[in-house]
Amino acid sequence: MTGDRETLAELSNEYQDTIPADLRETHSFDWYLERVHKDPKIARSAHQRVADMFDFYGTEYDEDAGVVEYALAAEDPLHDGENTFYGPVVHEAIHEFVNKVKSGARGLGPERRILLLLGPVGSGKSDFDSQVRTYFEDYTQREAGRMYTFRWTNLCDIIPDQDPADDVVRSPMDQDPLVLLPQDQRDRVLADVNEALEAPYTIRNEQALDPASEFYLDRLLAHYDDDLQQVLSNHVEVVRLVADENKRQAIETFEPKDKKNQDETELTGDVNYSKIAIYGESDPRAFDYAGAFCNANRGVFSGEELLKLQREFLYDFLHATQEQTIKPKNNPRIDIDQVIVGRTNMPEYRDKKGDEKMEAFNDRTKRIDFPYVLSYDDEAEIYRKMLRNADLPDIQVEPHTLPMAGLFGVLTRIEEPDDGTVDLVQKAKAYNGEIDEAEDVDVKKLRDEAEEAADIGEGMEGVSPRFIGDEIAEAIMDSMHRDRQFLSPLTTFNHLEENLENHGSISEDKFEEYYRYLEQTREEYKERAIEDVRHALAYDIDEIQRQGEKYMDHVMAYIDDATVEDEITGREQEPDEQFLRSVEEKLDLPEDRKDDFRQEVSNWVSRRAREGDTFHPQDNDRLRRALERKLWEDKKHNINFSALVSSGEMDDEERNQWIDALMEQGYSEPGAKEVLEFAGAEVAKSEMEE
Repeated sequence: MTGDRETLAELSNEYQDTIPADLRETHSFDWYLERVHKDPKIARSAHQRVADMFDFYGTEYDEDAGVVEYALAAEDPLHDGENTFYGPVVHEAIHEFVNKVKSGARGLGPERRILLLLGPVGSGKSDFDSQVRTYFEDYTQREAGRMYTFRWTNLCDIIPDQDPADDVVRSPMDQDPLVLLPQDQRDRVLADVNEALEAPYTIRNEQALDPASEFYLDRLLAHYDDDLQQVLSNHVEVVRLVADENKRQAIETFEPKDKKNQDETELTGDVNYSKIAIYGESDPRAFDYAGAFCNANRGVFSGEELLKLQREFLYDFLHATQEQTIKPKNNPRIDIDQVIVGRTNMPEYRDKKGDEKMEAFNDRTKRIDFPYVLSYDDEAEIYRKMLRNADLPDIQVEPHTLPMAGLFGVLTRIEEPDDGTVDLVQKAKAYNGEIDEAEDVDVKKLRDEAEEAADIGEGMEGVSPRFIGDEIAEAIMDSMHRDRQFLSPLTTFNHLEENLENHGSISEDKFEEYYRYLEQTREEYKERAIEDVRHALAYDIDEIQRQGEKYMDHVMAYIDDATVEDEITGREQEPDEQFLRSVEEKLDLPEDRKDDFRQEVSNWVSRRAREGDTFHPQDNDRLRRALERKLWEDKKHNINFSALVSSGEMDDEERNQWIDALMEQGYSEPGAKEVLEFAGAEVAKSEMEE
């Protein structure tokens, strides 16, 4: 092969490097016993291993939110950030999920519960569940996540009726080798092990052998006159266990089928009919451990749309959770050890919640709300991720396109404020962290009030990111067909409006409300577009610097109750209150808040001076915007807005400068022309109205 192509040998070597070194090695039981004393964590329970997995990939504590962000979800290190999760409310849900697992690891109760992820369609609960399974696979391949099971060997030498095909039999439930020890001896081993364990939990194992393994152990002990050492030395091999969803090994996903064809054996296993002729129907060797609970043992059970199952079918989960056992039809009980995760949507949850016959099942679930994202900048990141993961054509996404699409989504999800202090858009801005735009808003109070007002919780209803993402995709394709190499908010709004009533998950009674939210989003975009054009047309660094210095001179004099030198006459004068207010009013700052703002910028300037930084008003976002808007007001009467909305080639020198200024803000050239025309028309319209 030539060039940079990889050879088969190179690919093979790379593959070998990904395989655990001892995957195909066999070990004695003595080896395992010694290994457990050196590294007790190899004998962890499923909850303990999953809990450690979340910490293994990295954590960061968010002091503001009061939650731990897990890199597994916040950064996705295995896939270079391809499957990251965004938004405080989502990380709160993940934090709560991990806390439940860690509580289960300590034996506090959640190990005997179903962790039920509840959320609307498209909220990311399925993606998170999948992420947990993917990382569990990877973790068990690493040194830190090792676990072992065992297999029976040379059975035909001792058991006369053993099928030669079953001379070597792997533990049907992939149990930990320690279950081969009687409970008294096992407890003594674990007592020694826990003394050396450095973990916030203790290792316990009170499981009974699965029926088939118990059968083999009884037969072998009878042959060796109850000499356990002979049995374990001659007939047991310890092997590495790696979770693998495709092989249904320590990970299992269970999906509801046709209600009429549901069978509990899908969960608990069934008779192996090919073995009945050999062993007989009542022989434990004739049982097929292929149920979902059997396959998930030692790892993660994932139940998709769990509450769509028939009530009777859900009863199997009662033993699986509370007793940590399963009871196959006409067979002995089987102990299980697994993290049971379920997912469900709102309609199913409401239906089952009101069913008195489901009381026992509901009592054995720990509900974890998985809401939609409530910050539109975080929502925009979801769409950016979608575009990054796609074969995106040569098209530019213009500024504000994705955040404004996200704003529309957020408006459909949050509760209307009921105290009249803020409107819905202001609330969305507050949730987005724009406290300067809504500085009188108590975000925590808003969230608490919304939780009380919402049916289940804020963010549990509304338009899904999936719907908006689909319309963004359609808008991109539409732009390409029309030879527009850019995607703008205006195009996206049009697609959202045209297809709102065609989406199956949006009920008819929501149409009018959502159209109103879309119009509010358009208004917010109009303000942002005008702001960008204002920045392009009126931005003059030298003038802003001069005006900023003047403003600060007068602010400092105002705070110190001093005078300031008039820049024309040179005489000392009182601070120019009219000038100060002409700047502050551009931020809609009321009279009774002016002192707070002046003190704020004064502290900012003083802090920069102490750090040796020169005063530049453009480095303070609020002050910069106020000065830009004032400069705009001073200059806009000299701007020919008809030039902004005229058609034809943009050959006017001044207009080309405006386009260049917009391109510096991230616009493409045709996108800059569109926003100039749009904002120019809006400003011209408002000028005429004035």
